[in-house]
Amino acid sequence: MRRSIDDAPVPAPESAEGGGDDDLTSVSWSVGICDDYDDAGLRVQLTVEELGAAGTGLVAHLDPDAARRLRLALRSALKELGQDPGA
Repeated sequence: MRRSIDDAPVPAPESAEGGGDDDLTSVSWSVGICDDYDDAGLRVQLTVEELGAAGTGLVAHLDPDAARRLRLALRSALKELGQDPGA
């Protein structure tokens, strides 16, 4: 079973001087779930790839503990930015 949950493009931010930064790349991320593993366990799949280069990205296959750790890291980062981390 495979199921897509969400995805979004992330344009590269402009540098502080207002121009583009050659070191920053526009990317796309997607999150899904999959059970195509030898142990038949469900995993969260996090894919990050260069925008416009579908199929060439990196895929993290996260067990539930790793997915929760990533969720907590994102919440902590939002708090550090002074943003509401949501539910």
